[in-house]
Amino acid sequence: MENETVAQFLRPEQFLEYLPENPIKEQFAEAWTYMNKHYTKFQIATWGSLIVHELVYFAACLPGILFQFMPFMRRFKIQENRPETFDGQWKCFKLLMFNHFCIQLPLIAGTYVFTEFFNIPYGWEEMPTWYNLALRVFGCAVIEDTWHYFLHSALHDKRIYKHIHKVHHHYQSPFGMTAEYAHPLETLILGMGFFIGILLLANHLILLWAWVTVRLFETIDVHSGYDIPYLNVFHLIPFYGGAKFHDFHHYNFTGNYSSTFTWWDKIFGTDRQFKEYYTKLEGKKSKSQ
Repeated sequence: MENETVAQFLRPEQFLEYLPENPIKEQFAEAWTYMNKHYTKFQIATWGSLIVHELVYFAACLPGILFQFMPFMRRFKIQENRPETFDGQWKCFKLLMFNHFCIQLPLIAGTYVFTEFFNIPYGWEEMPTWYNLALRVFGCAVIEDTWHYFLHSALHDKRIYKHIHKVHHHYQSPFGMTAEYAHPLETLILGMGFFIGILLLANHLILLWAWVTVRLFETIDVHSGYDIPYLNVFHLIPFYGGAKFHDFHHYNFTGNYSSTFTWWDKIFGTDRQFKEYYTKLEGKKSKSQ
């Protein structure tokens, strides 16, 4: 009898009852149902995914674009002596448009084939709960971060660095738009990490859109050039690297190879120079006070 009580207590369903409902569930259901009634699966998977990508990408870039015109935000700029320039932003934008429409769009077009082949549902009836979706997005982030760490560090090999990854390092002081400023081959190589999680964890089309939304906000955040941790919800996630962590990679060119989390750099000691740099910086600040 006692064992039955313990087993019943440990069942996850008991805890799921206490999780809150989605506050915009009804409105979201109406919009999602309307979309499925008025557009084909191919249109939703291809053009819908492209629209989500473009809207999220530039919406996430917008705060950083505005920050450069706000004097009081300069205190949060990590590399204060390297401000953004119009020429630099225009050059970045042009390569972004090439990558988005000539490299990424053909890949996005494969979404329909993927969902059809693996019978991934589109309907509202099959929509996963928000906490199920959140766990799957987190799983995608862990998988992508692992892929990114090892492939990113490989791209820094002296034999191939100047041919591929050097393009991304054109901006020693990154800003939001530079998140996807890269050689087309790098877009394909590192982009594979994004799709592995989808291949393994997809149970609905919504996972693709949720994961791309989180991933874009995250990668634009770490490339933003601004460290504002107390206004950034990503800093509530344990082991999240953030802008300061990745900005150092652009400043130093080596170390801090992870995309999102810090554990792989800690395990392999590739965050050593980052720690030493900020230890010295803190020491100088304390002496000057």
